Amino acid sequence: MEIKDSGSVVLTAYHSYAPSRLPRVEQSFVPELAAASPPSGHAVSSRKSIPRCRRINRMLSNESLHPPTFSRSNSQASVDSTSMEDFWCEVESIKENSEGGQEEQTVTEVKPADEGELEAEWLQDVGLSTLISGAEEEDGQALLSTLTRTQAAAVQKRYNTYTQTMRKKNKHSVRDVRDIFGVAESPTPFEPVPVSLVPANGVQVPGKKPVWKAVNSNSCLDCGLDKDTPSVAEELSFEVSFSESITEIPKEKEGLKSQRFKKEDSSLTKFIVRKSRFGLTEVGDLSVEDMKKIRYLSLIELTAFYDALGIELKRNRTDKVKGRENGLFGVPLTVLLENDQKKLPGIKVPLIFQKLLQKLEETGLETEGILRVPGSASRVKNLRQELESKFYDDTFDWDQVRNNDAAGLLKMFIRDLPSPLFTVEYLPAFIALVERISKIKLQLQALHLLIMLLPDANRDTAKAFLIFLKKVVANEGKNKMSLWNVSMIVAPNLFIYKGKRSNQEEMQAAATTAHIVRLLIRYQDILWTVPSFLITQVRKMNEAAINNTKKQPIFDKSMRKLLRRKTLERERPEKIEATSPRTSKTLPTSPSSRRKSDIPEGVIRVHAPLHSKVSMAIQLNGQTKAKDILARFHCENSHDSPGSLKIQNQSLYEIGGNIGQHCLDPDAYMLDLYHANPHAEWVIKPKTS
Repeated sequence: MEIKDSGSVVLTAYHSYAPSRLPRVEQSFVPELAAASPPSGHAVSSRKSIPRCRRINRMLSNESLHPPTFSRSNSQASVDSTSMEDFWCEVESIKENSEGGQEEQTVTEVKPADEGELEAEWLQDVGLSTLISGAEEEDGQALLSTLTRTQAAAVQKRYNTYTQTMRKKNKHSVRDVRDIFGVAESPTPFEPVPVSLVPANGVQVPGKKPVWKAVNSNSCLDCGLDKDTPSVAEELSFEVSFSESITEIPKEKEGLKSQRFKKEDSSLTKFIVRKSRFGLTEVGDLSVEDMKKIRYLSLIELTAFYDALGIELKRNRTDKVKGRENGLFGVPLTVLLENDQKKLPGIKVPLIFQKLLQKLEETGLETEGILRVPGSASRVKNLRQELESKFYDDTFDWDQVRNNDAAGLLKMFIRDLPSPLFTVEYLPAFIALVERISKIKLQLQALHLLIMLLPDANRDTAKAFLIFLKKVVANEGKNKMSLWNVSMIVAPNLFIYKGKRSNQEEMQAAATTAHIVRLLIRYQDILWTVPSFLITQVRKMNEAAINNTKKQPIFDKSMRKLLRRKTLERERPEKIEATSPRTSKTLPTSPSSRRKSDIPEGVIRVHAPLHSKVSMAIQLNGQTKAKDILARFHCENSHDSPGSLKIQNQSLYEIGGNIGQHCLDPDAYMLDLYHANPHAEWVIKPKTS
């Protein structure tokens, strides 16, 4: 049962009452606390001497003057005040550090948008700037041809708004929506439809439906699995568009005040993602160009997803400010990586960030209160200055750094980024997925699409950070830092940024942002996996681009001659080997039969430049997996012991055809991939980390 006092603070009642213990407080008190002042009975001098986090808890204690006499319902969710104290103490620590004489950093500021500008920027961000310019470019047409019903409706809605605004402003003529979609200008209202088993634009293996594997140790991706999580798991599907899967629109006005979530880890659902026959694909497994298309499609899908739920997808417009070009703290991630890559080519996470994580993982994971207990402000300030001058010279002494000080430097690095790790633009979308969506599954799907939208540098750095946080939680028995504790400490460092009008808005969402961090940590393995329906759409985009290219005579005589020479070089007598978990047979072939047009059905040529046997033709069957082909090459080269370790660390790649580059899941069924992309080349090489 809940009791409301005159101060609009919702309190959860209990049978017993202990004056020395703080009452448990429902989440809905958070907005009031953000702007609340200390009780009037305290003198000004007393308020200055007591940290803000303790003043808030004292206020809560004084608000409840009479012992509650009712029992608390087990079904009612809550966030206790001690957890909130962690959040506000962290906010106080951040404030003290920012006032400690550190140099002012360049920040990204939010600016208001004029009418129609948000829609125009949205169309540009999803790769459809041609709808604004009026140009007939192939990339935009290819993208439009792959959209699902709900995605097309989202694009049409934004384009309608943009055209109506431009007509009012009378700036220039715009294309009629009927020229793009071939439908009436006024969009039809959204009506959810039942989910089909096959994606609307999916690459379908002829004569086959998507097949789900039986559960075993490697056939699914488990998230939320530990001793405290529920034994009953819910299955997530990546085969069908999230927005197409929504069959029920939530009740209107479902906002923060109706949200209740428990801080116990057991309240989070356990999800399982079954591997389809194509396996699972992580964000780093695709080429840069294909990931760019994934971002286009993810923003369209996220918009369609929010439209289906009746939620407005709000985005902040920001002024892009140039940050520092050298140093460590307050430097944009892209600049840091450019500088670091001169020293270590291919690096994806800034070196200073990696080193701070390494220091904490080696010595700090079992430190009680790590992340929560602050280090010395003066020591952290001095260490920061010393790092700035000595880090790249390799003269900095890491042994002098205490664990709590290292944690303070880590959080300071994240806070001082000119643009937040999870970007200013989509902060409202992060907040809305918790405040406006009640089901964990739908929250996770929205969060998944937001992660797909992150720039490469932000995503890779966030991934390294979340992996570290997962390790902290795994050592809860020694460091006393539960998932909720870690989330409450990390949230203000990630979601309270230094732009104008930011403090009040983000600080009011204390428990909301903490829940977001909790989802990020718990379900990170799912979040780094690219939904297969998006990969299917990328394949169709690439196929459309290939078809458009074939219409243009771009191959001159010299290019054809070069391609013919390359083809002849590859045509050497060799054996076709059938590789499967059970059988292996050899088929004799002639040089002429090695031409691609004459290759038997289901036979692929696999190249392995780093192996002693650099090429092998393999007959596929319904059970051949990527790992079987890797095992075959490893067996053929096992006599070469010095390089055996390198061979084991290599992966099979799908290159060309309707995909740029795709590192295959070892459990992917090759015959299915062959049918989906018959013109691909198959190469074994080291996987880039």
